[in-house]
Amino acid sequence: MSPREDAPADRGCFVGIIFFILGLGTLLPWNFFMTASMYFNNRLNTSEWSNGTVTTRKEYYFDNWMTLLSQLPLLLFTLLNSFLYGWISEKMRIAGSLVFILFFFILTAVLVKISMEEDRFFSVTMATIWFINSFGAVLQGSLFGLVGLLPQKYSAVFMSGQGLAGTFAAFAMIFAIASEADSESAALGYFITPCVGTLITLFSYMLLPKLEFARFYLHSKSKSYELQTSSRLLPTGDSVPPGDVEDSEKTSDPTIGSVANGNPNKGVSEEEGVRQAFIPLQSENTSTQKSSILEVFKKIWLMAFCVTFVFTVTLSVFPAITVDVKTVYGGKWERYFIPVFCFLFFNMMDFTGRTVTVFFKWPSKDSRLFPLLVVCRVIFVPLLMMCNVQERHYMPVLFSNDFIFATIMVFFSVSSGYFVCLSMTYAPQLVEPKDAETAGALMTFFLALGLSLGAALSFPLRFLV
Repeated sequence: MSPREDAPADRGCFVGIIFFILGLGTLLPWNFFMTASMYFNNRLNTSEWSNGTVTTRKEYYFDNWMTLLSQLPLLLFTLLNSFLYGWISEKMRIAGSLVFILFFFILTAVLVKISMEEDRFFSVTMATIWFINSFGAVLQGSLFGLVGLLPQKYSAVFMSGQGLAGTFAAFAMIFAIASEADSESAALGYFITPCVGTLITLFSYMLLPKLEFARFYLHSKSKSYELQTSSRLLPTGDSVPPGDVEDSEKTSDPTIGSVANGNPNKGVSEEEGVRQAFIPLQSENTSTQKSSILEVFKKIWLMAFCVTFVFTVTLSVFPAITVDVKTVYGGKWERYFIPVFCFLFFNMMDFTGRTVTVFFKWPSKDSRLFPLLVVCRVIFVPLLMMCNVQERHYMPVLFSNDFIFATIMVFFSVSSGYFVCLSMTYAPQLVEPKDAETAGALMTFFLALGLSLGAALSFPLRFLV
């Protein structure tokens, strides 16, 4: 949405700060559970003694299941958006989702102090991951709709907050390790952090309607809804856009005005007046009528393929495979290796790749090189599988050095963020302005599809290592 000339100023950039916090809050569930991989694996993969010997431990494949059960809700609620959002108010969706997310984070923190049999702990954790990410998906979709009512720069601020959520989680894990506390206390402090973050996100959202700048644009939404309702009540076969209704009310032609208002006391017959009043509106509506979903998809299918393929490649190995890479050095560095080289590097470099697109866009949206480069990212799958992933059964280790793994992660992460952002940016440019919203919704669906496909593909790839 473009800025309006009569809009008040965003004093102190408070609205921008709030949407940055909201963006950060939407991805806290996914990032905090993903970054805590070491904690969950340590609780699940403990060795058991029987008759003086170590029994074979059960492999839970926590990272694979965590990735899959985190991304499936996003795909599901992307499909259910039109039904769910029509029945539940925006305030209930956003505030309610944040309250439930807070509840599940508190539950996870409490479980740190509760001893539990491994199978039961795994089941409770998987259920928590499913529900917390379901509410996270509803929250994310609702906030994307809300920020779309404001000028475009606020969408960029919102997505910047999302981009830094993973970095925030990685630093929280590093600080928890650096605290030198026992593993239980460190995990408790780690999971208390998103509880505080979610509370701040909830209070920020509640503060939003009290700010004049935000209230101005939210009021415009209400007015638009009333105009749409009025247009559906007009006695014409075609729906009339809200802008046309408003223009018809302001017309200077007294004849049209009187007939449209049901006053036949003029020199024009009622039938002729109705024809004059609504034929121009119908003509204008025809020119601005949105294209069908299939027609829009035919124009953006290549960008949809690109965003799906990028996330399929990324989620197929991160974090399910990358989290099992082991350092060749011992000592304290072993505790920091995965939080730094896997999670911190990925999130910072992914954010860098997204930010670069603000200043530099190559290849162009019409270039055949663009989809070719996207497909070439598949090379990262075998490269990361041949790093020092432990335990392994089939593939050899070709890159045991820590810094080779770090270098691969840098290019893997930058290219992921770069090509995703380009795909999402180019898609609306390939359609007419009236179809940009439909293109954005389709791209969101294919983004979620790529995440889910990548999560599902991580299972066979991990077995092949």
